[in-house]
Amino acid sequence: MRVVYWIALGFLFLFQGCRTPFDPEIPARNNSLLVVEGYLDTEGKKSELKLSKTVSLGSETTFSPEVNASVQLVSSNGQTFGLEETAPGTYIFESDIEESNTYILEIILRNGDRFQSESLQPIITPEILDIGFQKDEEGVEVFISTKGDDNADDFLWTYEEAWIYRPRIRVPYIYDERIRDVRDRSDEEQIALCFKRERSPDILLETSSRFQEQVVFKKTITEIPTGNERIMERYSILVSQKAIEQDAVKFWEILKKNTEDIGSIFSPLPSLIGGNVYSVDDQSIPVIGQVSLGVVRERRIYINLTDVSPWGYLDPQFNNCIIEQEAVLKEFYDPIFTNPEVLPARPLIPPGGTVILGYFATDKRCADCTLYASRVKPDFWEDE
Repeated sequence: MRVVYWIALGFLFLFQGCRTPFDPEIPARNNSLLVVEGYLDTEGKKSELKLSKTVSLGSETTFSPEVNASVQLVSSNGQTFGLEETAPGTYIFESDIEESNTYILEIILRNGDRFQSESLQPIITPEILDIGFQKDEEGVEVFISTKGDDNADDFLWTYEEAWIYRPRIRVPYIYDERIRDVRDRSDEEQIALCFKRERSPDILLETSSRFQEQVVFKKTITEIPTGNERIMERYSILVSQKAIEQDAVKFWEILKKNTEDIGSIFSPLPSLIGGNVYSVDDQSIPVIGQVSLGVVRERRIYINLTDVSPWGYLDPQFNNCIIEQEAVLKEFYDPIFTNPEVLPARPLIPPGGTVILGYFATDKRCADCTLYASRVKPDFWEDE
């Protein structure tokens, strides 16, 4: 047994000694490539084009926006349509253009470098046939159905989510130092109702010609596990359907592999991502980017907690959240409620009485949803 032990120990030291850090040498010229991505709607719907630069391995930042660029879409009949930068690296397109024309996207960076796209032919995206959801023991699946045609066979879907976010304990009161007393919160001071919003990180592709009569039936858009906070009360998802050309499919498939399939020694190595954007002055300069034009179809649905109950939502960050059993009497509001981390949660009213003698306290982290989400209600939000 001692021989086996020493042999095993020797192998352990051998394997540890053979492991060395991998520090790949990457040519400096490839450390900062232009990245262009966007799908521009041709019917005036607000759409985004994002410009950025790649960053070096080990960099502290993962996104380097390309700011102050001049970007315009040029029609085959000579018309130009400018894109406005509304956030660093984000350029907005809101023009209703003729789908029968072809277009070229022109980009001039702030250093004078010029780039442009290959000729772009807008695609008329078919309407969404249906969008819905179904619940099973694992959670909720959101799906979409559509039908392709001869001009629109390949589809790319993106989605944006929004949902109501509540704290564990709802506090309608606030301590007002001006009057040295507790009062009801105003609408502007409420902290019991917030909203969260997220954009999809997934790349969702499908080719309709793989199916009978080109009908894509109940394609999964996203899955929400049972108990997830997104359906703690009311959830909304906006799904965007975009028909894309075959070359764009190749780009998005490669990007999907590079972003989703890498993670183990058996995963594919990163593939070279090209696209349909190139340098005007030096075509040997690599560019990562894909720009498409077409009609974007959108559909929004809402899912309520009552639609999927029982749900079993429980947020572990609110563990140990309680309302104190001993009330804070009025003469002790200061200094207890002057501490911003302590909130008055429930009034103390003696049996049969009407006078409030004090308030039971709770921690702010248990009652203030603005610590975790936004109090601003989205413009599109519809209540039940």
